[in-house]
Amino acid sequence: MGIRGLMSFVEDHSNEFFTDLKMRDTKIVIDGYALFHRLCFSSNLELRYGGDYDSFADVAQKFFESLFVCNICPYVVLDGGCDISDKKLKTLKDRAREKIQMAHSLSVGGGGYVCPLLIREVFIQVLIKLQVCFVQCFSEADRDIMTLANHWNCPVLSSDSDFCIFDLKTGFCPLNSFQWRNVNTIKGTQDCYIPAKCFSLDALCHHFSNMNKALLPLFAVLCGNDHINLPIIETFLSKVCLPLGATSSKGRRHHRVLGLLNWLSHFADTAEALDNVLKYLPKKDRENVKEILCCSMEEYQQSQVKLQDFFQHGTYACPAALNLDLPEWVLVALAKGQLSPFISDALVLRRTILHTQVENMQQPNAHRVSLPIRQMIYGLLLNASPHLENMSWKALPSQPLAFSEVERINKNIKTSIVNAVALPKDHADLSKLTELSLAKRQILLLDTLKVKQTILEPIPSSLKLPISVSCYWLQHTESKAKLHHLQALLLGMLMGPLHAIITSPDKEELREVGARMLYEEFQRVKEQTRPGTRLDLDTAHIFCQWQCCLQMGMYLNQLLSTPLPEPDLTRLYSGSLVHGLCRQLLTSTSVESLLSMCPEAKQLYEHLFNAIRSYAPAELFLPKGKSNSKKRRQKKHGTSWSKNRMGTTSDTRCCYEGSNRFGLLMAENLEEQIEVSELE
Repeated sequence: MGIRGLMSFVEDHSNEFFTDLKMRDTKIVIDGYALFHRLCFSSNLELRYGGDYDSFADVAQKFFESLFVCNICPYVVLDGGCDISDKKLKTLKDRAREKIQMAHSLSVGGGGYVCPLLIREVFIQVLIKLQVCFVQCFSEADRDIMTLANHWNCPVLSSDSDFCIFDLKTGFCPLNSFQWRNVNTIKGTQDCYIPAKCFSLDALCHHFSNMNKALLPLFAVLCGNDHINLPIIETFLSKVCLPLGATSSKGRRHHRVLGLLNWLSHFADTAEALDNVLKYLPKKDRENVKEILCCSMEEYQQSQVKLQDFFQHGTYACPAALNLDLPEWVLVALAKGQLSPFISDALVLRRTILHTQVENMQQPNAHRVSLPIRQMIYGLLLNASPHLENMSWKALPSQPLAFSEVERINKNIKTSIVNAVALPKDHADLSKLTELSLAKRQILLLDTLKVKQTILEPIPSSLKLPISVSCYWLQHTESKAKLHHLQALLLGMLMGPLHAIITSPDKEELREVGARMLYEEFQRVKEQTRPGTRLDLDTAHIFCQWQCCLQMGMYLNQLLSTPLPEPDLTRLYSGSLVHGLCRQLLTSTSVESLLSMCPEAKQLYEHLFNAIRSYAPAELFLPKGKSNSKKRRQKKHGTSWSKNRMGTTSDTRCCYEGSNRFGLLMAENLEEQIEVSELE
């Protein structure tokens, strides 16, 4: 949620509404959504290339290490799916449109803030690695965060202005004044603390004539939050005379906030204030508006959910979820973050929102490439609960297999209807999905990705899913990937194994030296990509498509209880590195020369390339600009284009200077097949 203009208003009165804290030796409840956005946008991370996930993971790790040094015990609470009432849909659509505009701005060299597609999954992996306690709520987390913090009598860390309305016993610490990078030591001791500011609800109420704090939820809904946007409230605001009182020079910017708080401070309680709101409205609308306002104010009351049960016993009861009669394993997996909110939205609402990346806005949205994977996910979710089957979903036609997707069309959004895959009976019951054998679940995953299991045998377990997804990506007609895109992607996947060699406690010196040299070379490429480099939009779009495939491949894998190991995303893909490698492979560098310094990485690259090559379109390995007739002529005269691989034309150089001997061998092996198919 969020109240328009409130956060900047209270920050303008920082000396009155906030107290300074030396944060240490305490539990703290953290709004996970707010935190990973804050870390992503305030750490000078490159946002144009689809995510430098290694850099983000390092920042997140340092954040929690600062807490540990100060003996602060974090409990992270993540938002889940949308509320079953779908009352926030308009707000979500508005934000989707804003995100498209920001993504477009970034794509053409402007500013903007767009979280990379897999940032949430990376954040969860960091939490797991650091053993930070976390829970994923069934829907929006704000009330559950407030209830947990009050139960433990500890502060909340967030950037959501709704926490200025919640009656928190120990207060609310905004993220932008939480100086975790500036850990201090108490004089004369070794005890560390983080400087922070804590918002005081009592101070706010005192400032406005000691107003009753019970009036603040009404203020929130009148001012406008994410859950309520009644046009008729504007009727009330246009008729009532809002007293501004003593205003600062910024009073005009905060006209509504200041006026409403001053106006409400004249009433003793919510009932009196509400009656005075309704009298400005037409009589025919009053009862309906009163019901909506009262329902919206409930969002600021204590939650029935007891998250402390989850942190103590590994499970908790959520009435909203229990009323839907969902399978127990699904509820457990959602709470543990093992299933994404995307899954719960599809399950409960039969509607999903496909998030825009920094992509080519003139092309169809990058998620189109992963549609068949999503249709399989929807098919698995169809038969979840009789309670869901009896629901009448909004905006859906009557056919039983229909799901709706909010997606980007050019620079706007559109709701599209897609059909789920109809599955056989033994796969169609969600409650029994976990009872399927590992072999059956693996076959279902790999069949969806159009990959044979045998090609994965030489691949390290941590890379089996990314390689399977890459095979799917190359086969899909939406993808326009070229050889250098594939090479750069596979080279980027070496970062994780290289890091493992370097940080291994039982390292061999010779092995480590080569790994470190290659790792440092990759870091140089990554750093050179960042400052002011022009974004290649087509390349960006191609890698956005790959990330969409990986995201949905991961969600399907999770839904099937991970028949393939979940990859470590933190060093699987670095956008700056992969884009930089693309440029180098098109100009001066070859894969072979890059990998010559580390034989182990070279061998792994060979395994990855060989696994994918049989799924890649044959034209991926052909020189650009060669006509079919010319290729046949070359064959007839005994001039094999594969032998002339370092030719001087720009088209040939672009295709081949980034190739290694494995790609060339493949091209040579395919030559006869290509010639035959052309003649046919």
